[in-house]
Amino acid sequence: MTPAVLFLHGAGAGGWEWNVWRAVFEAAGLATAAPDLQPAASGLARTTLDDYAGQAGTALRVLPRPRVLVGASLGGLLAAMCADEADALVLVNPLPPAPWHAELPSRDWPAIVPWRHEARLASTRHALPDADEATALYAFDRWRDESGLVLGTAHAGVALERPSCPLLCMASTVDDDVPPAVTAALAAAWGADLLRLPAASHVGPLLGRGAAAAAQQALAWCRDR
Repeated sequence: MTPAVLFLHGAGAGGWEWNVWRAVFEAAGLATAAPDLQPAASGLARTTLDDYAGQAGTALRVLPRPRVLVGASLGGLLAAMCADEADALVLVNPLPPAPWHAELPSRDWPAIVPWRHEARLASTRHALPDADEATALYAFDRWRDESGLVLGTAHAGVALERPSCPLLCMASTVDDDVPPAVTAALAAAWGADLLRLPAASHVGPLLGRGAAAAAQQALAWCRDR
């Protein structure tokens, strides 16, 4: 049977982050979905990590099995939280669960992180050093504000069981947000396959010049499984 693939985006972004990956997977005949995570009815400031995880789980359960769940950054943590519903898991520079969360840089988060309201093209270029100019502009137009409660909870550490399904962790070697050593330690502890992406930034596997190649590598791993 041909698997279906659900992509979960990172904080402050949307399903558009996965455009390149969706094109690669769909060209191979796989059905894909990449929903935008939505704020809770009570507003963005009161949106919780569990709100997002609930949306992710609902989106995954409507897909036919076998299901591949792919998440990047915050989406990687959400994917790990929903691992019981998946048949294979791909985590790209994931925000790590406890105890590896303690290795992340310490941050204080406002109630609403103003990534949309304070977006600048220069800061977008800085965040995407391995992307071309057109992609940086595309991302700059699409960043969104994020819930500080979601990010605070994620960075405080979420206790998770080791997933029972096949698991691939992908680690960018030039990642200032989730150091590659943290992803490698998580992969080792969870018995996952580890793929290192040379010269890639935190979001580079999705939006950088090497995004299509990273997607092809993930697709090859899925086929092997």
